[in-house]
Amino acid sequence: MNPIKKERLPQLDFFRAIAIIGVLHVHSTSNATIEAVNTSLYYVFNFLNLFFKYGTPSFIFLSSFVLFYNYYDRPLTGKLIGSFYKKRMLYILLPYILISALYFLYKLNNNDRFDEPIGVLLGDYVHAIFHGSAWTHLYFVFISVQFYILFPLMLALLKSQRWIARWALPIGLAIQWGWVLWNKYDLHYASKGSIALSYFAYYLMGAFVAIYFKPFRSWVMSKWSEMRRIQKISTIVLWASWLITGLIYVQIWYDARLTNEWLDSLWYEFMWNIYTMLSSLVLFHSAFILHRRAPAWLLAILRRLGEISFAVYLVHPFLLAFYRETQDQFSMSTITYFCWIYGGLIFALVVSSIIVQIMFRRVPFSWVLLGSVPASLSKKKRDNKDNTKRTRKTDAVQRTSP
Repeated sequence: MNPIKKERLPQLDFFRAIAIIGVLHVHSTSNATIEAVNTSLYYVFNFLNLFFKYGTPSFIFLSSFVLFYNYYDRPLTGKLIGSFYKKRMLYILLPYILISALYFLYKLNNNDRFDEPIGVLLGDYVHAIFHGSAWTHLYFVFISVQFYILFPLMLALLKSQRWIARWALPIGLAIQWGWVLWNKYDLHYASKGSIALSYFAYYLMGAFVAIYFKPFRSWVMSKWSEMRRIQKISTIVLWASWLITGLIYVQIWYDARLTNEWLDSLWYEFMWNIYTMLSSLVLFHSAFILHRRAPAWLLAILRRLGEISFAVYLVHPFLLAFYRETQDQFSMSTITYFCWIYGGLIFALVVSSIIVQIMFRRVPFSWVLLGSVPASLSKKKRDNKDNTKRTRKTDAVQRTSP
């Protein structure tokens, strides 16, 4: 029995593009939240750093959605599971291990640690691999690997126990918050955010949307004028709730950073959880709106950025670290500092995008370091295009020949 062929959703590349832009905002403004506390633009820096903090949860939501969307209706066989793990080992785990090595060597060089015993350095590297700590952003890939390990089990469970699929969202919240509370009051594990349990609500929300995509499809594919009344009300409530919770999340952090008077940590966790879960749904909806209404040139840019988003995620901190070395070369007023901070975002985004595209096009086996090569950049597809062009040219010549 052939599996049901799923509808391709090109809108998901736009989702990835918006998510990676969020990640770059957070990373590029991280220093400013410390250095610019006493400036007149501190609220702006704080806003950019926190309002865009939807990146990692949104990527986890989307990753789960894509997996369950593509695999849920397929027979769960050993061959399917083997193929799944092979792809993740080649295109996720291997790049993670190698890019971690590069960041680890970069840190060793910066800290003058190359004269330490090789056994100590190897031990630190292995520790970094198993904690996602070779560089600050790699925890996301480490979390993704954990979810990939769990996926076949979760897939089997949700396929065999339909009630779990129906209650996926509250179950995900219960697991995530059970972990949060357990860690806060008992475990006190410092790297809580590098454990997949911290993101289980997003993971199961993605699964829920994928499994019950039919009603969601009716919503996201509809223009405003075509929506039913309940869909319009739901859309207004979603977007309004997203904006309100986002502003509250920004404000409580702004007050704490400015006055150094902090609420209980659970409040920050709670507001971040609500805001980023709503953000995942808003981004999902936004991607379909963009697909319908955005100009072709913008869609082309966002589509390409979405296709290379994983590679950009892996390499952009190198560019950002290089850019930050230029700070002492400028006399910084508040406005100049703001332009310099935002310049870092643009520099990291543009240069990393150019680099990874060149590598995908020109460097053999670039997938080993950067993950799977997008179809639009693969040599095989370019060769097919060239062959098609040559065939059309030959046909045209033959048609016009006497």
